[in-house]
Amino acid sequence: MLDLAILGLLEERGNLHGYEIRKQLRDGLGLLANVSFGSLYPALARLEAAGALEAIETSTPPDAATAEQVPPTGSLSGERAVLRARHRAGRRTHGRRSRKVYRITDVGRETFAALLTQPGGADDSRSFGLRLAFARHLAAPARLALLEHRRAALSERLAEVRAARGDRALDSYARAVVEHMADGVERDIDWLDHLIDAEQSAPGRGAPARP
Repeated sequence: MLDLAILGLLEERGNLHGYEIRKQLRDGLGLLANVSFGSLYPALARLEAAGALEAIETSTPPDAATAEQVPPTGSLSGERAVLRARHRAGRRTHGRRSRKVYRITDVGRETFAALLTQPGGADDSRSFGLRLAFARHLAAPARLALLEHRRAALSERLAEVRAARGDRALDSYARAVVEHMADGVERDIDWLDHLIDAEQSAPGRGAPARP
C-alpha cells in the first residue's frame, strides 16, 4: 500500500523529496498517519532500484543563490550586509548533503496502474480509501467495480453485525458498541450508493439497476 501511495503522489504532485512525501502521506491523504521515515526511505530505495522512480539532486538553496547575485549597493554598510548574507548562506550549505528529489518514471506509472487495479483492494478500508483517492486514474468500469466491490464487502459486514445484535449474552454496553458499528456500516453503504449512482449517471454510461 505504501508503494501505491508514493507512486500516486509523485504522479499527481510532481517531483517531491522524502520529507514532502511523508508530509503528504500523513497530512494530505490522511490514510497513512503513522508512516515513518524508517518505512518510507526503504520503500523509496526499493522503488528506485526497481526503476519505478528516480532520484535527482536538489540545486543550491534559493537564499544562497540570491545572496550571491545581490548587486553592489554603493555604500559600505550595504556591502557589509551582502557579505554577511553570503557568509550565512555559506554556513548553512557547507557540509550539507544535497537532498534527493524523487520523480516517477514510465515504469513507475505502469507499476502504479497495476497496484491501483490489484484485486482485493476494496476489502480493507485503508486500501479502499487510498485507491479511491486516486480513482481518477482508473478507467470508468474499473472505478465502478472498485465501488461495487467495496459495497458488497460492507453488505456482508452489515449482515454479520446485525446478526450479532441478536446475541442475548450482550450486556447494554456491548450492545451499544454493536449498534454503533451497524450505524457506521450503514452510513458507509449509503455513501457508496451515492458514489455508484454518480458513476453510473456520468455522461456516456448507462445506469443499470443495482440488485
